[in-house]
Amino acid sequence: MRPSHTATLGLAALGDADLAELVAAQLGVPEAVVLSSVVEAHPYDRPAITTAGRHVVTGTARTPDGETRAFRFFVKVIQAYHRSPLRFAVPEPLRAAAAAVVPWRTEADLYRSDLRDRLPAGLTAPRAFAVRELEADSAALWLEQVPLRPATWGPATYRRAAYLLGRFAASRAIAPLVTAVHGARTPRVYADGRLAGVVRPAFDGPDLWAHPLVRESFDHDLRRRLDAAFEALPDLLAELDDTPVAAAHGDACPANLLLAADRPELVLVDFGFCGRAPLGTDLARLVTSEIQTGHRGVADLLGLDDACLDSYAAGLSAEGGRVRTARLRRSHAILMTVFTALSAVPVEHLGADPTAELRRETHARAAVARFVLDRLATARDR
Repeated sequence: MRPSHTATLGLAALGDADLAELVAAQLGVPEAVVLSSVVEAHPYDRPAITTAGRHVVTGTARTPDGETRAFRFFVKVIQAYHRSPLRFAVPEPLRAAAAAVVPWRTEADLYRSDLRDRLPAGLTAPRAFAVRELEADSAALWLEQVPLRPATWGPATYRRAAYLLGRFAASRAIAPLVTAVHGARTPRVYADGRLAGVVRPAFDGPDLWAHPLVRESFDHDLRRRLDAAFEALPDLLAELDDTPVAAAHGDACPANLLLAADRPELVLVDFGFCGRAPLGTDLARLVTSEIQTGHRGVADLLGLDDACLDSYAAGLSAEGGRVRTARLRRSHAILMTVFTALSAVPVEHLGADPTAELRRETHARAAVARFVLDRLATARDR
């Protein structure tokens, strides 16, 4: 028997008839005959515990009028927590609890929905051609491959993204969908899981602060301030309990807000942590993620944070949302403390070779932590 065009995708492979049906849908014709195909791994340097693989499937097909046309799909295989080798980075006693809160089905559920049609003007999502269940606890997403334009995010793009994320948060059209899915990575889930189970025990260990990576970037004063933030964490989480909840993408970093070559909208991808969360949740990732990884300079942070917070508030207002600026600023500072500052110490890299790149990233993470703790100290809800 001749292997299918996508046999190298393993469990995610399609039979030729199924592939031809998806190709016809993409090309907007009643039927298509697949002539050639190539499956290639998609290069991506940010591993995710719920992602088992990313591939690009390209090829040519003949349409009913005899024309030969190209097609292109992005195939993402998602999986439950217990299937990922990355689970071994979590201490064994915590794995069962972690598996219960990692919402691996959320992305499949949202691509099956009409989320794309509900997004506010200026935002879109890849078109989903198929969401196929695989063996137990995994699924394959057959999506359009979004062509990217080479561009560096400048202040205007950040402000635009923050505005659109504010609209996303307050959108009445989106609210029913994000309420129905598993749920976002909330501050309490993160604090009770990673912070309590991995980060805090490392803080109390004998070797952390003498490690070359940590010693070079986290001085005594920063360590003292992080310890104080950990002591204040129960009170900070209690404050967030009183913060209005809204729709959140859950991982709204620039890598998940694509600048497309073929459309003016920002293309929102990777919905694995989408759900309801405290207002402002998406701002922390938007503002700090590229600086933490060394893709932007720390000097950008102050102006970027102010501009994005104002734009996010404007987006909320455009959708009829209302929140006091001081309240939003305080919640944003707490959220950055929980998700960014308290996990800035690179406990996940302590066994790695302290390369120059890793040293630069650790230095950037320490600088971001200082900035966030400064924000926390000055942001008051009044």
